Amino acid sequence: MPTELIMLTKHTTLIGLVVALLLLAVAAAHYPGGSYWDAHSVGYDWTTNYLCNLFSEQAVNGLANPARPWAIAGMLLLCISFGVFFVRFSRRIPSKSASAVIAYGGVGAMLFAFLVITPYHDLMIGIASFLSLLALFYVFVFIMKSKLLGFKLVTISYLLVLYANNYIYYTQHFLKLLPIMQKISFLIGVIWMLGLEYFTKPDDFKPAA
Repeated sequence: MPTELIMLTKHTTLIGLVVALLLLAVAAAHYPGGSYWDAHSVGYDWTTNYLCNLFSEQAVNGLANPARPWAIAGMLLLCISFGVFFVRFSRRIPSKSASAVIAYGGVGAMLFAFLVITPYHDLMIGIASFLSLLALFYVFVFIMKSKLLGFKLVTISYLLVLYANNYIYYTQHFLKLLPIMQKISFLIGVIWMLGLEYFTKPDDFKPAA
């Protein structure tokens, strides 16, 4: 296999994430304005707008939303990148059953996560959350069994933030915090994923002799 192709395969997740983030940033720059807290605001506010605002055909302020195609492209690449990560990481897990849950659960979660761009947003969020938390739970178990102290702390933080997001979303308590929590969980998730991608190996998850 050519060296360039090997390097591309090795860095597929990173490259996909970088391009996805650039596309989402372009989408945010093209968003006309409006949020659920202020329908007359101008532009995209990272503290009050949800990511899903970028996917709507019409912005909250009632104008046509030119951010939509950029956001859809970014979301697609983002979900593919996370899906590739789950498959690649699952191969480092010694248990075949756990590896399958991580791979299929992670890929399934990303499939439904992408479908939040459809009118079935709320249903897709629920399914994606369930599958992602299932896959992450198995990752969590194997990380906690390892000697990777730093990853234990990051994984615990990531799970707590995800559970907090789900709590706010489904109970509607502290709802004004949700747009910010959404970005925090995304940032931690990216750091966590890239850390596991580049700084762990199969031997880290083998049972102690």
